[in-house]
Amino acid sequence: MELRVNEDTLETLQQSIHHAFSHINHLQTALTHSSYANENHGVAEHNERLEFLGDAVLELCVSQELYARFPDAPEGALTRMRSKLVNERSLAELARRLDLSEYVYLGKGEEVQGGRERPSLLSDVVEAIFGAIFLDAGFDAARHTILMLFKDKWPVTLAPPKAKDYKSRLQEYTQSHFKERPLYALARSFGPEHAKMFEVELRLPDGNTMTATGTSVKKAQQLVAKQALARYDPERAS
Repeated sequence: MELRVNEDTLETLQQSIHHAFSHINHLQTALTHSSYANENHGVAEHNERLEFLGDAVLELCVSQELYARFPDAPEGALTRMRSKLVNERSLAELARRLDLSEYVYLGKGEEVQGGRERPSLLSDVVEAIFGAIFLDAGFDAARHTILMLFKDKWPVTLAPPKAKDYKSRLQEYTQSHFKERPLYALARSFGPEHAKMFEVELRLPDGNTMTATGTSVKKAQQLVAKQALARYDPERAS
């Protein structure tokens, strides 16, 4: 069985990613999902190893570029900017811009389940392509492609600090006013396994208690912390 996308078909994609492969099999592997490889034993290698490699190449290239563009930026700001550039959503958008869904080799089951448009799958393919370019022509070639594809994505100003969550804000308040931390405890969980709810009790240093319910313990903690802030310091709860 032959791969669905042949070398001629891949010419347009190579133009889009600004790299002509010396070994086209690297690109074909980058486009091959494990579902296709599993259904066609011995025909193709899937792209998970290339994804692993491409993820490292992408992170280094983006880190290097941000380091050069923002010489006065602290580590935290650089990390926040990088996370916005290389997260699943950003890479999936890039994949759609390149029409990668038209080139991916998918198994029949994955195809039926809508895998061709799944953000996680598309972002993995993007990373695998960067890994393929690295194998085909080295770091400089991969860096050239990444800089070209990200040329309209680079931030022009420093990313603002991430807003503190409600638990952090509440702890700052109680330590400032009571010299103690709030205490959280799971009161109960209920509902079916696929839709379980969690009720968390919050004990405050002044003796007050309150509860909140959420779809996870963490969400319930954030909700009850927000309730406490709304009582003590409404501005912190906004």
